[in-house]
Amino acid sequence: MRQRRGFTLLEVLVATAIMAIAVTTAVTALRTSLRNSDRQMELDKVGGLAHRKMDELLAERLNPSCQGFGGVFPPLYTGGIEAGWTAMVTPYETAAAQAAPGAPALERIQLEVWWKAAAGRRTMRLEAYRRTVLTPEAAEWMQAHLSETSVGGAR
Repeated sequence: MRQRRGFTLLEVLVATAIMAIAVTTAVTALRTSLRNSDRQMELDKVGGLAHRKMDELLAERLNPSCQGFGGVFPPLYTGGIEAGWTAMVTPYETAAAQAAPGAPALERIQLEVWWKAAAGRRTMRLEAYRRTVLTPEAAEWMQAHLSETSVGGAR
């Protein structure tokens, strides 16, 4: 009787198919992992820019009130990514029943940071509050928008 040596053609084809499926799955998982890592690094970088800009806005008391303003981040800060920001500072709440100039109040600072990613334009929004004294323009703005808000009695 003859002894068999080696593998049959069918066994080789089955083993090759199994290996092809395993390699394809591994490459797909690696590609997904790299994409997620790139996104996370991008979000970390933009998150740092957003927090830095919010700190600047909180510290600066001469920001335009009740109107939008913005700018573009220098490429040195973004690592070459095209990115910018828009912000709006508005009176939010006053302790007095009537919004009058000179009354203590809270200002809301809304910041939106945008950047261009491979998937298109993306945004991140932050919001913060700070104490202030109402200016005549802010008091007028609050009176005009008081009827539009239904949350809270003092707003």
